[in-house]
Amino acid sequence: MDCHYLVQAPREITGSTLLVATLHGFGQNPETMLRLTASLLGTNHVMASLQAPSQFYLAQHSNEVGYCWATHKHSESSVRMHHEMLLHVFEDVERQWSIPAGRRLLIGFSQPVGMNYRFAATYPETVRGVMGLCGGVPKNWEEGPYQRVSAALLHIARTEDEFYPPSATEQYAPRLRVRAGDVEFHMLEGGHRFPSQAGPVVGKWMQRVWA
Repeated sequence: MDCHYLVQAPREITGSTLLVATLHGFGQNPETMLRLTASLLGTNHVMASLQAPSQFYLAQHSNEVGYCWATHKHSESSVRMHHEMLLHVFEDVERQWSIPAGRRLLIGFSQPVGMNYRFAATYPETVRGVMGLCGGVPKNWEEGPYQRVSAALLHIARTEDEFYPPSATEQYAPRLRVRAGDVEFHMLEGGHRFPSQAGPVVGKWMQRVWA
């Protein structure tokens, strides 16, 4: 499997260090997502920023490349690839830093959010927390072939999100609770952008989950 990811680690690993897998949005890249995640969580955790498997030019006459996790065609194989990549990265990073599954956090912005929820409901013992930022819930979440989610879920939506509007995201909390017992939902002001100002919300949630 061709799986690329960037790792940023603190100088010292302690009992409070988390293993964070963070996934960028459509057309973005792992470098940007790593920087944004570090600005949100701080630099005390081991962070692995995955590169989506499909690459494309962002404009017709540009050399700038973006990456994407899936399209509507062959979506099942894309989901399977996403799951295999995460399992590989968790195993690979844990081998080096020995951080157990109970201290794993999975983060996604936009496109991979729903895929991350699928992962947590397919491999419920693999992660302790899942953070969904400006993304969606799987269409087949209620009736799909999923298990009960043991991870704590934090979903952050935006009031002016043009891709995931409040009319849809306001229903996410009860939908997520169909399979998860620990669901926290927040609606913040702004459009479809990484919620860089969500530090206080994220910090309180992390303190509660990993108390």
